[in-house]
Amino acid sequence: MYIPTKLKKTFRILSCAVGFAAISSSASAGEVQDVKFGFAGPLTGMSASFGKDLQDGVQLALNDANAQKILIGGKPVKFSIVAQDDQADPRVGVQVAQKLLDSNVAVVIGHFNSGTTIPASAIYQQAGMVMINPGATNPIINQRGFDHIFSVLGTDDDNAGRAAKYAVRVSKAKRIAILDDRTAFGQGEADHFDKVVKAEGGSIVDRQYCDDKTVDFSAQLTALKGANIDLLFFGGLDRQAAGVAKRMKQLGMTAQLVGGGAVADSDFLKLAGPAGEGVMAWEPGSPLENLPTGKEFGARFQRTFGLPAQSYAPFGYDATWAAIKAMQKADSVDPKVYLTAVKDISFTGVTGPIAFESNGALKGGSSTLYQVKQGKWVAIVTQTGK
Repeated sequence: MYIPTKLKKTFRILSCAVGFAAISSSASAGEVQDVKFGFAGPLTGMSASFGKDLQDGVQLALNDANAQKILIGGKPVKFSIVAQDDQADPRVGVQVAQKLLDSNVAVVIGHFNSGTTIPASAIYQQAGMVMINPGATNPIINQRGFDHIFSVLGTDDDNAGRAAKYAVRVSKAKRIAILDDRTAFGQGEADHFDKVVKAEGGSIVDRQYCDDKTVDFSAQLTALKGANIDLLFFGGLDRQAAGVAKRMKQLGMTAQLVGGGAVADSDFLKLAGPAGEGVMAWEPGSPLENLPTGKEFGARFQRTFGLPAQSYAPFGYDATWAAIKAMQKADSVDPKVYLTAVKDISFTGVTGPIAFESNGALKGGSSTLYQVKQGKWVAIVTQTGK
């Protein structure tokens, strides 16, 4: 068919325009969307080692997800982290929560300290943001009727309850004392330990207090030595537990020191030195080496960050994957859309089965008792259930 020269030119121009439009449409369809994961935890101060450990666990999960080239909503996604330092301070935690919301994150993984998590989680709930908690253990977090707040580890009630039963039934301690740091974490564990010891027929002969900045425990421990105790339960973090262990040794105290969580790590060993020998600590979860993918996770973590994974990195990893899997299932990164998928999530993580109760608490959390033997933390027993 004959086509005039002018029409041929017009046809070529239209063809190019159509082709360009198709390319542009294809590029738009394949455009990578940046999905921001908010992270909040203590990255400075006395709890910084826990915060950095958690952050690295989150980052490793995002690295693994990016390597899989995941599609959500028909588009490839690249997951990135927006990290904020809450300084283990409740007031800063609330400010950090608002900063993450202003950064348009798709989910928040955090915080670590219960005292920071409790007020910050109220901010996320009000904003309709999903928060998955990888470190805080106060049961109040999931007892307020908040439907956007989830936890991938057990509570202080689980951990301290098991510690109390072990102290009475297995250790056969007769004169038990408690020392706690008055934080939401430390006091929460201490209160439940006290309650369960008494329910088991045990005796709490003294209870002492400090705050989370205390470095000299002479007054409290001198009083406890006079009470002739045979077991001391400490509700607080690793650095202060190390200070308690050292001062007990200096005072010639032979009572068994038992930590209620966030104690069985390398920082305690460094700070306590020989005084740490024999100290026990109950920690959420199971030993990595006893979990199906634990050793592999530990090896990859070490290669990636040049440091061994501490107690909480695996929980950070699993919390992140809980969010990613929910987004995949809902085919959306909008919290309003994937929220239902989080509630129904069920998968086997590094730390074990991940599924949530109706209030967002972890189903079937476990705890492990560790003891320092020849300068190393050794797992003694892991318990699940009440």
